[in-house]
Amino acid sequence: MKVLKFGGSSVANPENIIKIKNIISKYEDQIILVVSAFGGVTDHLLEAGTLASTQDESYKKVLATLEERHLTATKQLLPVNAQSRVLSKVKSEFNELETLLEGAFYIGEITPRLSDRIVSFGELLSSYIISEYLKSEQLDAEFKDSREIIITQKLNGKNMVNFAKTNANCIAYFKASNAKITVCPGFISTSEEGNSTTLGRGGSDYTAAIYAAALDAEILEIWTDVSGMYTANPKMVKQAKAIPHISYEEAMELSHFGAKVLYPPTIQPVLSKGISIVIKNTFDPEANGTLITKSKNEKGKTVRGISHIGNIALISLEGPGMVGIPGISKRFFEVLSQADISVVLITQASSEHSICVGISADDVEKAVHIVNEAFEYEIERGRIKTVIPEKDLAIVALVGDNMKSHQGLSGKMFSTLGKNNVNIRVIAQGASERNISCIIDQKDVKKALNALHEEFFEENIKQLNLFVMGVGNVGAKFLEQIRSQRKFLKENLKLNIRVIGMSNSRTMFFDEKGIDLNTWQEKLANGQKADKSKFLELVNTLNFRNSIFVDNTASEDVSTSYSEYLGNSISVVTCNKIACSSAYENYAHLKSLARSYNAPFLFETNVGAGLPIIDTLKHLIASGDKILKIQAVLSGSLNFVFNNFNDTTTFHDVVKQAQEEGYTEPDPKIDLSGVDVMRKILILARESGNVLEISDIKNNPFLPEESLKTTNNEDFFASLIKHEPHFQNLYASAKNADSKLKYVAQYDNGVASVGLQEIPKGHDFYNLEGSDNIVLFYTERYPNQPMIIKGAGAGADVTASGIFADIIRIGNF
Repeated sequence: MKVLKFGGSSVANPENIIKIKNIISKYEDQIILVVSAFGGVTDHLLEAGTLASTQDESYKKVLATLEERHLTATKQLLPVNAQSRVLSKVKSEFNELETLLEGAFYIGEITPRLSDRIVSFGELLSSYIISEYLKSEQLDAEFKDSREIIITQKLNGKNMVNFAKTNANCIAYFKASNAKITVCPGFISTSEEGNSTTLGRGGSDYTAAIYAAALDAEILEIWTDVSGMYTANPKMVKQAKAIPHISYEEAMELSHFGAKVLYPPTIQPVLSKGISIVIKNTFDPEANGTLITKSKNEKGKTVRGISHIGNIALISLEGPGMVGIPGISKRFFEVLSQADISVVLITQASSEHSICVGISADDVEKAVHIVNEAFEYEIERGRIKTVIPEKDLAIVALVGDNMKSHQGLSGKMFSTLGKNNVNIRVIAQGASERNISCIIDQKDVKKALNALHEEFFEENIKQLNLFVMGVGNVGAKFLEQIRSQRKFLKENLKLNIRVIGMSNSRTMFFDEKGIDLNTWQEKLANGQKADKSKFLELVNTLNFRNSIFVDNTASEDVSTSYSEYLGNSISVVTCNKIACSSAYENYAHLKSLARSYNAPFLFETNVGAGLPIIDTLKHLIASGDKILKIQAVLSGSLNFVFNNFNDTTTFHDVVKQAQEEGYTEPDPKIDLSGVDVMRKILILARESGNVLEISDIKNNPFLPEESLKTTNNEDFFASLIKHEPHFQNLYASAKNADSKLKYVAQYDNGVASVGLQEIPKGHDFYNLEGSDNIVLFYTERYPNQPMIIKGAGAGADVTASGIFADIIRIGNF
C-alpha cells in the first residue's frame, strides 16, 4: 500500500489533474489518493463565509464563481456521456453550500462548526470529481469520504484526532476494499458527535499521514509543485537545490521554519512507524525529490537547509522586579497560552532580567494588551517595564542533524550576517543543536538567506553585486573586462560578479537578475533619468549581499555619497580621488565607516592607476615598517606630456593629444596645475599614517598665471598657445643641463611638495617613458636603496584593471 497526496497547486485545473492521472496510472501497488481542494478554493470558501456572516450579499458572487469553476472542470475532464450524473451531484453540493451560507447571512454570524462545514466542500468536491474522472479513464478507482474514517474529539478546545477509532475505521474499510485506487478528500474529518470538522490548514498532508500510519503503508508520497525540500526557498534563493535525503527531525525543523512543501504535524503519525516520506513534483515527476527517513544521513552536509518565518513580532518582559522571583515565566507564558497565542521562539537572559518571545505579528496587539494587563501591578510600581512590541521581523534558521558535532557554526552564521549588515535582534539555539535561529528585520531576509546559502552550500562561489556609476572611457573598459573574465573568475577564483545597476550623467538602469554586459549600452540608453539619490535608494532597496558601489567618475558630488553607502555595509571602490583628498576629517570618517560596517573602501587607482602602490604601502605599514620619505612621478598625463614635448612640437598640441588619448582628466588643467598630483601625494602621506590637508602641500606651478586663472577648456588651450615661448624656455633649460623635465611629488619628514624639476642623467626618474609612473619608498627597512614601483600610470585600460583588482580584493576578503 502506498499513500499519495496531491496539493492545491497539483489539482488547480483540469490540465494538472490529467498529469496526476498519468502519474498514478503507472503504479502497480494499491494506492490511496488524498487530494486537496482545487487551488485557492478554500480561501474563497472562507471569504464567502465571512461575507455572508457580515450580511454582505457579494458572497453570492463568490459562490457563483466557485460553482462555475467546478462545473467547467467536470465538463473538461469527463466525456459527455459521463457528465450528467456528476454535474448533478456537483450542483446538489453547491445547493447545500448555498443553504449554509444563507443561514450565516440571516443570523449575521458564523460559528466554528459552521465554518468547518462550509470549507469542507472544497475537498469533497475535488476528490469526487477526480474519482469520477479516473473511472472515466478506465482506472479501478473509487471515492471514499474521509469523514467516514477520520474521527476527532475536542481537547482544550481544539479538534484532535481520535487515533483509536480512526485507525480501526481505516483498517476495517481498506481490508474490505479491493479498489486499486481509493480517492479520499484531505483536510476534513468528523467529530464523535457526527459534525464535520477540519484538521487545520495544511491538513491534507496530515490526512495522508494518518492513512499511511494506520495501514503501515510502504511509503507516503507528498506531490507538490517543487522537486522536494530545498536548501532554501528557491523563490528567494535562485541557487537553492533539492535535498536528496533528510531525516524526520530535520524535515520537521525545516517545515516549521517556513518550508511550505510539508505541513509540520504531517510527520507525527508516520514517525513512530518508521514510514518513509518522499516529496515529489507533479510537474516534473521524473525528478528524484526529497526522501525523508528515520535514519540519519551521517555523511551528509552539516547544515542541511536554511529556512525562515516571516511576519514575526517580538515582545519582551523585562525589569528589575523579575530577578530571583519564581513564577514570572509561568505567568507570562500562561497569559499567552490562555489567549491562544503561539510562541515560536524564546530567549531569556541568565540574569533573569528579561524574557523575550517571538510571536506572529497578527497576534501582537492582543499579546501586548493582555501581558500589560496581567502585570499591571508590577508595571505601576516600576518593577517591570511596559511591554512595547517590535514589528516587521523574521526568523532565520540553520537546520541539520550533524550540526552539534561541528564547532563554529554559530560564529560562521553570525559572521556572515554581520558582514552583510544584517542586524540580529535575538538568538536562540536548542540543546540538541539541530537548529540555530535568530530574529532579523523582515527587509533583510532575502539578503540573509542568500548570504547564508552562499556560505554553507555554494562550493565557496561568492557572488558580488556591483552598482556602477560612470560608464565612460574607464567605466566602459571596466565593464568589458568583467564581461570577458566572468567565466575565468567563476572557475578559478570562485567569484560570480554581476552588475545590477549602472548610471551615466543622463540615464540609469537596474536589473536585479544582472545586466547583460553584451547589450548594456542599449539598456542604459533606454533607462530612467539619472538621479544620484534615487540610485542610492534603489541600491538600498534591493539590499543585496556583497554589494559594491563602483565610482568611475571624477565628480565631487558623487564622492559625497560614499558615507551613505559605507554606512549601509555597501563596499566602495573608486578611481575618484576627491573623497580621499578632501578634508582629513572626511577621509578619516570614511575609513572609520568602512571598519565599523565591515565594508571595504578601496581606492588603489587613486594613485598610479593599475599599479599596486597603495596596496604595497598598506602592507609595509601593516608589517611594522615606517615611511621616511616618498619621491614620485605620479602623473601619467604630465609624464606623457613632457616625454613628448620638445623644440619641434608645441606644448598645446602635446596636451591636446594627451587629452584625446585619455591620459588627462576631462579638465586637463587639473593635471597641469598640479592639483591632481597634490591629491595623490596627499593620499600617500595619509595612508602612511600622517594627518595632512591639501593646503599643507607646497605647489610650485609651471603654468603661467593666465592659464591657471582660466575657467574653461577653450580658454585654457588658447592660453597655452599664447604662452608657447614660456614652455619652450622650460624645455631649453632642461636640455642645456642635459636633463629631462619631470613633474615630481615628494613627502619628507612631514613636508609635502609638488613641482616641475630638471632630472639629471642617472636618476631613477630620468628614463621614465611614456605615461609611466614611478614611486620610491624610503622606509626604515629601505633607508638607502628605496622600494621602487614603476609602470603604466595612466590610461583607461590600466585604470579599469586597477578597479577590477580592487573588486577581486573584496571578493577574497
